Order: sequence, then C-alpha cells, then structure tokens
Amino acid sequence: MIDYLPFFMLPVAFVLMFLGIQVAFSMMITAVLFGLFIFGDRVVFQFIEKIEDISSNFVFAAIPLFVFMGAVLEKSGIADKLFEAIHIWTRRLPGGLAVATITMCIIFAASSGVIGATESVVGLLTIPIMLRYKYDKSMISGSICAGGSLGTIIPPSVVAVVMGPLANVSVGDLLYGMLFPGLIMASLYLVYIIVLCTIYPEKGPRIPPEPGDPTFKEKLWISTKNLVPPLMMIVAVLGSILLGLASPTEAAAIGAIASVLLTVLYKNFTWKGLYDSLIKTVLITAMIMAVLLAGSLFTGVFIGGGGINTANQLIGQMQLSPWFLLGLMMLIIFIAGFFLDWISIVLIFVPLFTPLIVGAGFDPVWFCILFLIMIQTSYLTPPMAPAIFYLRAVAPEEINIMHMYKGVVPFIILQTITLFIVIAFPSLVTWLPSIMLNFK
Repeated sequence: MIDYLPFFMLPVAFVLMFLGIQVAFSMMITAVLFGLFIFGDRVVFQFIEKIEDISSNFVFAAIPLFVFMGAVLEKSGIADKLFEAIHIWTRRLPGGLAVATITMCIIFAASSGVIGATESVVGLLTIPIMLRYKYDKSMISGSICAGGSLGTIIPPSVVAVVMGPLANVSVGDLLYGMLFPGLIMASLYLVYIIVLCTIYPEKGPRIPPEPGDPTFKEKLWISTKNLVPPLMMIVAVLGSILLGLASPTEAAAIGAIASVLLTVLYKNFTWKGLYDSLIKTVLITAMIMAVLLAGSLFTGVFIGGGGINTANQLIGQMQLSPWFLLGLMMLIIFIAGFFLDWISIVLIFVPLFTPLIVGAGFDPVWFCILFLIMIQTSYLTPPMAPAIFYLRAVAPEEINIMHMYKGVVPFIILQTITLFIVIAFPSLVTWLPSIMLNFK
C-alpha cells in the first residue's frame, strides 16, 4: 500500500486548492504531511536540499529580469508607438485592427514573455479603437486574449525558464524548439482573422481612407522611429540566446537594461514608473518562486516515495502504446487547465510526466513544447481562464463575459491544430536545437 501512497498526494492538494488555500501552501502542506508519513523526520533534510537547489539555480535568476522587462514596457507607453507603427500598415486589411493587435502581442511576447502585462497594455490600448470602428465584440475579446497569451510559446518565455530545470532539459533548447510552433500558432491567428473578416466584413470592417492619412514616406518614418528600437531590443535578447552568445539569464539582464533605455529614448522615463515596475517585479517573482519551491517539495516527496517507479510499473502492466500514453497526458493537461493556473500545472505534471515520456522513447524537448501548447489553451479555457480575467479587468461593461467565452473558442481550435501539426512533424521542434548545437 505504501507504494501507492504518493498517488493520493494529487487529490489532497486539489482538495486544499478548491477549499481556497493558495496553490503554494496547498502543495507545501501536502508535501509535509505525506513526507512525514513516508520518511518520518528525515524528510526535513530532503526539504533543505530542495530549498538549496531552487535558491542556487542560476537559470531561475532570469525570472525577475524577464518580469521586470514586461513591467517596464507596461509602464513606459511604448505600446502606443508600437500600435501606431503597425496599424498604419494593416488598417486597410479585413480585420486590420485585430491583425495589428495580434502583431503587437507577438512583439511584446518576444520582448518579455510576461503574459498579464502584455494583455493589460494591449487591451487598454486597442479595445476603444476597435469599438469605435464597430468591431464584433467576440472578435475583440478573442484576439486580445489569444494574442496576449502568446508569451507562453514565443521565446523568451518565463514558462520555459521554469519548465527547463523541472524537465531536466536545456532552457536554450526549449527556446529554440518553441520558435517555429510559436510562429505557426501566431500565423494561424492572423490568417483566421483575415479570412473571417473577408467573409463577414461586419466582424472586422476595413477602415476607409481619411484625408489625414500619412503618405508612404511618412509611414516608413513612423515605422522606423517606433518599431526599430523595440525590435533591436528583441534581437539583443533573443539573438544573444539563439546564437549562443549569452545564457537566458544573461540575455534577460540585457533586456532589462534595454527596456529602461527604451523608456529614456522615448522620453517616458520617470522614477515613479521605475519604482512601480520594481515593486511589481518583486511581487510577481515572489509568487512564482514560492509556488516553484512548493512544487519542488511536492514532487520530491512524490518521486522519493516511489511514485514514478510505481507509475512505470502500472503503465507497463496496462501495456499502453507510447502514442496512447502521450494522448492521455495531453488530455490530463488540457483538463487540468480548466481548474489550475500554468505554474501549478507545470510544477505538478512536468516532473511526473517527463520520465515516463522519456521511457516511452519520445524526445523530452519535443514533449515540453507540446506541454507548452497545451498550457496555452489553459489561458483561454474557463472557468480558470487567466486571459479572460486579465481582459475583464480592462474591458468596458459593454464587452461581457459571454463575448469573451465565445471569442476564445476559435483560437482554442487553432491552438489544437498547432498541437497536431507539431505532433505530426516533430522536426519543427527538434531541427533548430540540433542545428544550433552543432553550430556552437
């Protein structure tokens, strides 16, 4: 019976969460109770070792730096200039404002990978404009929610930084591996919006020409002035990682400095804005690290208590095919997304599933990217749906919750299509890491 005891940890933790206890404390309480029962007072030494591992992991130092980048970009007013530079080129397209919204979300995702900041900034900026031109409210909601959550699957990604050490894979390989799937997903979003608004123009009407429209030369100047500096920051951060010039942590430090320099360049720097960004960074980082520590204690007890070995034996006895096992894991992650936030899903399931997936003969980096795509759906699936909660905080009353639920459904389907594309063509994930590994 003792071999099966770790499997009761998940139900106990879920019950505590549903009772209203915060995720970090739910997992810590569960880890302590089961740890004492299985190991006795020796579990204290295991906990001390886990705390030391988390606090001394150099990779996790990237988390506050990426969060700081997102917080500074949120406070800096750079979003206004980015939207202007993109919108002047897309306004004549069907659904041009929604296309500009997704494009701006892609740039923000490639800048910091902090989802809440992206969606809040983009929502505040684009909702009034889309309402003014009578865009369909579900289209508005879906494009902002789906675009804002792209930071999960477009590098650099805070989720990938957390996931890498838990799955025992290189964060750099994850960032390489997610590049093509992220671009595929974003491209599907853009194609869907353009096609839908071409067939149903009332959902995203084209903006008619106006007397004060900028000339072609003026458009080039506006784009150069407003787009080039942020793109240079993206190149500095992503380029240094992808070319092997810097670790994710070092690249995050470059981005943090660059984000402050951008606010100075655009004359939006204030000491209050910097202070607010630092406070927000501390709060978000403390939350992430607390849950990360709790998850590490939780999985340490589960694995140390024989949970993984027992799971391997059970799977062997059931004689599940590798592909059926993979499908079952994807389904579990998808269902978990209805009730848990991303960090809980990652901390609970990545350490449990990765050894099983490696034993089944699959590439762990490829599996992690599939995991990230499923995490992407969790941002949009109610009742948890963090993306919808972020939007509700900034949306006017005329955009109600039903508009939001209806708007995200097509994008969940597009995310599922991306998942099947990556499953069918694993080289979309594995090719770039292998090339860069040889390059380095």
